Order: sequence, then C-alpha cells, then structure tokens
Amino acid sequence: MKNIPRVKITDEAKKVIAELRAKHGALMFHQSGGCCDGSSPMCYADGDFIVGRSDVWLGAIDNCDFFMAKDQFEFWKHTELTIDVTPGRGASFSIEIPLGVRFVTKSRVFSVEETENLIETRRGDMI
Repeated sequence: MKNIPRVKITDEAKKVIAELRAKHGALMFHQSGGCCDGSSPMCYADGDFIVGRSDVWLGAIDNCDFFMAKDQFEFWKHTELTIDVTPGRGASFSIEIPLGVRFVTKSRVFSVEETENLIETRRGDMI
C-alpha cells in the first residue's frame, strides 16, 4: 500500500467539475476553517484564490489542486477527505453555487497502515 491520497472525489462531484471546467477553465479547491459555509470546500477558477505559506497542498482531485489552511490541516491530517456535492445553495464564493448544488467534505480517519503510506503534503508557497 503506497501513496494513499488524502483527498478523493465522488463521481457526482466530478460531473459538477466537468460542467464548471467547461465554463471557467482550470479549477482549484481550498478547504478553509471557519463555521457554516466557511468550512466547506471552495472551488475557484485556477488563480482566483491566492495560495500562500499558510496553505497546505493535499493533492489533486479530478486534476484540480486541493489546498487546506495550515491550522485546519493540523485538525484533519489524520483523515481522508472525500469531496461530494449536495443539492442546495451555499452562502459562499465557491463557483458551483449558481448550479444549485454545493461541494461538501466527508471524512474518515485513516488506518495506521494508511497513515504510514500517505502522499506527502507540500506548503502552498512551494507549488
């Protein structure tokens, strides 16, 4: 077991990404901290969100880089994140909102074996 991804995506979320990519081009995600919709994964046109030293690259989902705020990563570093979609309109700046859906994060704790084989994270300013 090698290179276990930290973040995954559902087929339904991939369909939304395909629709967004057709309209906006390359995309990226950022999972920030906060409450309410501030804790939802946010989808942006690539380059519309500035990634900095306080962000950690977790991997890519459907060819979209996925970042998380460093302080959030400290809480979530032992969990697998799965990005999905749900009907409803969120109150965020994420670009899927006009489609009547919003991205959500589902999580589960990694096993000890998985933890030993995780894909390495990188700091945002190293990308």
